[in-house]
Amino acid sequence: APYVPQTQDIHTEAVQAALAKHKEQKMALPMPTKRRSTFVQSPADACTPPDTSSASEDEGSLRRQAALSAALHQSLQNAESWINRSIQGSSTSSSASSTLSHGEGKGTSGSLADVFANTRIENFSVPPDVTATTSSSSTRPAAIDLPPSGIVKGMHKGSNRSSLMDTADGVPVSSRVSTKIQQLLNTLKRPKRPPLKEFFVDDFEEIVEVPQPDPNQPKPEGRQMTPVKGEPLGVVCNWPPALEAALQRWGTTQAKCPCLTALDVTGKPVYTLTYGKLWSRSLKLAYTLLNKLGTKNEPVLKPGDRVALVYPNNDPVMFMVAFYGCLLAEVIPVPIEVPLTRKDAGGQQIGFLLGSCGIALALTTEVCLKGLPKTQNGEIVQFKGWPRLKWVVTDSKYLSKSPKDWQPNISAAGTEPAYIEYKTSKEGSVMGVTVSRIAMLSHCQALSQACNYSEGETIVNVLDFKKDAGLWHGILTNVMNKLHTISVPYSVMKTCPLSWVQRVHTHKAKVALVKCRDLHWAMMAHRDQRDVSLSSLRMLIVTDGANPWSVSSCDAFLSLFQSHGLKPEAICPCATSPEAMTIAIRRPGVPGAPLPGRAILSMNGLSFGVIRVNTEDKNSALTVQDVGHVMPGGMMCIVKPDGPPQLCKTDEIGEICVSSRAGGMMYYGLAGLTKNTFEVCTAESGSPVGDVPFVRSGLLGFVGPGSLVFVVGKMDGLLTVSGRRHNADDIVATGLAVESIKTVYRGRIAVFSVSVFYDERIVVVAEQRPDASEEDSFQWMSRVLQAIDSIHQVGVYCLALVPANTLPKTPLGGIHISQTKQHFLEGSLHPCNILMCPHTCVTNLPKPRQKQPGVGPASVMVGNLVAGKRIAQASGRDLGQIEDNDLVKKHQFLTEVLQWRAHTTPDHALFLLLNAKGTAVCTATCLQLHKKAERIASVLCDKGHLNAGDNVVLLYPPGIELITAFYGCLYAGCIPVTVRPPHAQSLTATLPTVRMIVEVSKAACILTTQTLMRLLKSREAAAAVDVKTWPTIIDTDDLPRKRLSQIYKPPTSEMLAYLDFSVSTTGMLTGVKMSHAAVSGLCRAIKLQCELYSSRQIAICLDPYCGLGFVLWCLCSVYSGHQSILIPPMELESNLSLWLSTVSQHKIRDTFCSYSVMELCTKGLGNQARGINLSCVRTCVVVAEERPRVSLTHSFSKLFKDIGLSSRAVSTTFGSRVNVAICLQGTSGPDPTTVYVDLKSLRHDRVRLVERGAPQSLLLSESGKILPGVKVVIVNPETKGPLGDSHLGEIWVNSPHTASGYYTIYDNETLQADHFNTRLSFGDAAQTLWARTGYLGFVRRTELTAASGERHDALYVVGALDETLELRGLRYHPIDIETSVSRTHRSIAECAVFTWTNLLVVVVELCGCEQEALDLVPLVTNVVLEEHYLIVGVVVVVDPGVIPINSRGEKQRMHLRDSFLADQLDPIYVAYNM
Repeated sequence: APYVPQTQDIHTEAVQAALAKHKEQKMALPMPTKRRSTFVQSPADACTPPDTSSASEDEGSLRRQAALSAALHQSLQNAESWINRSIQGSSTSSSASSTLSHGEGKGTSGSLADVFANTRIENFSVPPDVTATTSSSSTRPAAIDLPPSGIVKGMHKGSNRSSLMDTADGVPVSSRVSTKIQQLLNTLKRPKRPPLKEFFVDDFEEIVEVPQPDPNQPKPEGRQMTPVKGEPLGVVCNWPPALEAALQRWGTTQAKCPCLTALDVTGKPVYTLTYGKLWSRSLKLAYTLLNKLGTKNEPVLKPGDRVALVYPNNDPVMFMVAFYGCLLAEVIPVPIEVPLTRKDAGGQQIGFLLGSCGIALALTTEVCLKGLPKTQNGEIVQFKGWPRLKWVVTDSKYLSKSPKDWQPNISAAGTEPAYIEYKTSKEGSVMGVTVSRIAMLSHCQALSQACNYSEGETIVNVLDFKKDAGLWHGILTNVMNKLHTISVPYSVMKTCPLSWVQRVHTHKAKVALVKCRDLHWAMMAHRDQRDVSLSSLRMLIVTDGANPWSVSSCDAFLSLFQSHGLKPEAICPCATSPEAMTIAIRRPGVPGAPLPGRAILSMNGLSFGVIRVNTEDKNSALTVQDVGHVMPGGMMCIVKPDGPPQLCKTDEIGEICVSSRAGGMMYYGLAGLTKNTFEVCTAESGSPVGDVPFVRSGLLGFVGPGSLVFVVGKMDGLLTVSGRRHNADDIVATGLAVESIKTVYRGRIAVFSVSVFYDERIVVVAEQRPDASEEDSFQWMSRVLQAIDSIHQVGVYCLALVPANTLPKTPLGGIHISQTKQHFLEGSLHPCNILMCPHTCVTNLPKPRQKQPGVGPASVMVGNLVAGKRIAQASGRDLGQIEDNDLVKKHQFLTEVLQWRAHTTPDHALFLLLNAKGTAVCTATCLQLHKKAERIASVLCDKGHLNAGDNVVLLYPPGIELITAFYGCLYAGCIPVTVRPPHAQSLTATLPTVRMIVEVSKAACILTTQTLMRLLKSREAAAAVDVKTWPTIIDTDDLPRKRLSQIYKPPTSEMLAYLDFSVSTTGMLTGVKMSHAAVSGLCRAIKLQCELYSSRQIAICLDPYCGLGFVLWCLCSVYSGHQSILIPPMELESNLSLWLSTVSQHKIRDTFCSYSVMELCTKGLGNQARGINLSCVRTCVVVAEERPRVSLTHSFSKLFKDIGLSSRAVSTTFGSRVNVAICLQGTSGPDPTTVYVDLKSLRHDRVRLVERGAPQSLLLSESGKILPGVKVVIVNPETKGPLGDSHLGEIWVNSPHTASGYYTIYDNETLQADHFNTRLSFGDAAQTLWARTGYLGFVRRTELTAASGERHDALYVVGALDETLELRGLRYHPIDIETSVSRTHRSIAECAVFTWTNLLVVVVELCGCEQEALDLVPLVTNVVLEEHYLIVGVVVVVDPGVIPINSRGEKQRMHLRDSFLADQLDPIYVAYNM
């Protein structure tokens, strides 16, 4: 019958049963969305069709289930749904949506829509849909103002962005992404398994929940164990005094006897080494090593030196000669693997071993030496981390025959080192276990006695002969007993898995040394061979009998080969470790005697380190077989795995420790580690056990009835999660038992734990078969999670599938676990499928913060006063005390100032416009500007038939035309509205914004250039908007020379001067009204702060369309009379150094730029700054409406320090929609200050200053000095009461240049009053009218002195209130999370976060190759969890340039959110974290 392992395999049955249990409660997990092009390895048709969920399946099969975890059997209805707040009247929605997976092959979008069809949607206030015009334009350039997603003014706290249905742009909810997120929410709805206990939240420090021990957990109840002794080591008269003596005896008396047979690639014997040959060749080698390598006076090798043995696995003969040659020469052999490439897995650590052993010489064969990687000039490459080695070839023809009188020194075995065996620790470091000559001899004697070896027996060895049981039996004990070993190399097993069985059959071998893998392979290939007989075997030694799946491998192998003569009693599992050597081995049984029993242990008990026989739940049981009795002459005890070595109780699992003469003596060169491992003095109630120290074996187990030893795991494979211990091998076994053969390779699963957020988290990585479909893989993954959860009661943090053959291998083909873990942590594993389950695993998050209701603003203020805290307020210089020239008194309006300048200084140049080459293409003197403005005004009156007070849209590229058109409008009494012109290459993205501002501002006319006028009426424009309904368009290129009859003068200064429209970062289009009084006040404040007057020059490189940028470009020069050099930012694209070289050339003291300009220069200018000198610059001001980007300004200052830029020059401004300029550094007054604040406190709206370098600290910089006449106060946005200066609150501003209100289609009076004329709810006797900026910040009194002589109050801006994310009751700023994410991997170009229905969505732009996309998922999840205590719900990996950035360089997160929900991002990968 064909071999079907599932039928006999106990573990598989358990897994099948566990999965069947979940059959009823199926869960639809959202399958990750993957771009087709990403992973070429799966054929296109095998990919998931884009719209169906992973859940269409046939009901009857056990094979394919989407159910996730054991927690599902709490019924879903009563799980409190934390998303259904907006869905009323449907108590069944959670259970209805949990049945999504039952659709017979249909996609789930339909069924989701049905769920929503019968639910009533409350408070469904979606803003009007204005984005329908921007269908997915994926090719848009990055810096473009996108049309907003709704014209709701100011802070839309009320527009329920977080409600489930509000996808912000009217996207139908049943679109694909929403469906998947809905599925994800359904899987998250059920409560987490371990109930969160109540625990203390300190005021400043959120304390991570420490898992309390479960009162019901099993505890050991037995008495303390007593050490178990093996039978005494028998005294056999003819045992040699040393192993070398045995070789001498057989080599001289039995020279013809076969010692070792090597096989060729096909598995046929190719060469047999006799004892005579072994003796003579070892002698020659020993003589050569000692006498022929150096000169007589300076030999290269002295007895006691260490030598590396580098022999391939298919050449046991050369290895054996070299090994015994070293023993005879009394040098210490250190067998290592053949290095194949410079970057072998673990190669560096082998270098550490060679270095710590002081090895300078390597022995190898000629063939092997030829195969080593070479440099160009033929030398062997220097392997990474290796010391310099001298290579010696040991082929016979290069060896010198020893003279007759030379004899090796063979003394009786003592404690001097014989050889060093390497071992790799859990962390991947490689150590050398030193074995003494006496231990080597005693171990051979113990093995001979335990295995009952007799002279001349034949044994078949399938193991690595360089170390462990392969070395001990096949090379050492072999010689002691004159056995004949047939060595079957790994390479032969790969081509012919049955070869070892055939060798046993052919040579009538008595003993075979194998691993479970060899049993498995032989069963797989069994059909090829009918007529083999295993009746000669008296021992089949299974050397990894300590593995959890060895029992099922042994059973299956026996049931298959019993008919071929295999005796049940011949199967002898054993347990070994490099330090303690053979720990226990089952002795060959008597025919017909009953076989030893099995231990069926409770997994739950094991996880607490307690032995409990499993009775009730067969599924979560571990069946283990014994590994026989303690070795002859040995003594064994079990000690607690952690803490001091105390003896365990009889029903407790601990580390097996062995004391005997046969064991390692130390880790070579590592004294500290040696003491802990090889010199363990176990204490039993105070007194040490025995006089000999014990050696820790690194194996976990217990001694069962009849002194049988049971091993349940390795210390290295221990995963301690929330105080419970799990074994990596057990988890691998569970994973394999889920019918994996279709999806992953059997031997290619790695399980390890990573430390994330104060606990270990389990990671499972497997290699996926190339032919597995996405569907199958996802199916398998979800079922593995479910099985592990059910059987081990532990959650898997991350399950990753990588393409076949990509995991780092150990030399014999296993997986190099520590290297795999390293790849995982550094993001170089390149998975092709990944599933993260942080929601199930992470149960130690701090409790969500509950805000204390009922604490009013008054009590807060009283509290602050009692605590001695200042009320947080600050102000600029008082305008009243500052004397100004007559200008202010004489002229209320900018138009009057311009006329006065045209009259008094007609030829003074106010503006200079530069092109990309840095030459002035256009200038404007006071008179030219005045004349041109007059002509535009007359055109407006004649052609446009406009009346005073009409709105006029100005559509111009950055330049002087824009300025003349602006003053032309003022002269005609019209209200100018400056708008960024549409981009000819991406009309569909940019024109709708223009169209919208034209509509919202009710513009009566558009002033523009001829080129733009043609563009507005072009066919391409018609495709994007309705061009028939544009208002009158007038081009100002050729103006008639006509005088204006009279210049308009507004009746009062409260009249509107202009409208300022801008798209905020949340995608809101907001226009504010600027009165003439505000304009004059603002220009005056800037003039005073920057000391501007007519002999000064400033350079401006920013966009002139809104905010302070517009004021500096168009208004300030006219008011103050200084000359402005205008540099359009887009010119920098063709000449990066334009801005800085202009500053240098004109020796400019004050310059203004935007963040995007500064970033361009920082990234691109590095070495092109030749000939530029910036020592003239006194202030370089970045104009912005956001938290200062400290890292950017710092790197800019640092980069250009060498060409004279003063470290004090760079500063930033702060403005908002209600007041475009609140802070501006200016020329006098103290330098901008920086502080480090604690991020954790900031989430609680508290400001706690910390030292530089403190963990979780955030560097913030002051946003420049507060302008003259401006007052700010920090206010609680909810209660509107003033706050103390240790609190984060909303910045409110009072100033003569505050805007007079929003310009809006529906005049929403309450919003106007709330944002522009609002009063503190308490504590302000003067009843000042404040405007709310919508930004959070704080004020801090510094040690510096302000111009007024008072101590200076610094204002720090933290971020926009609209942008903050409320998660778990805390307030997060997206930029902080984004900064953390951007740091995690070199391939993350940009990152943006937003929330959707309480899920945190992280979008990252991948600038590396698409293979790296999935590496980012765990890294992003880890860093956000570690640094922000948040679980990421969805990770979206997209192409560079997908995250929309507006003209000010700010991320448009709401647009991104809308595009994500409308499924317009074309992501490379979307991972839904469970």
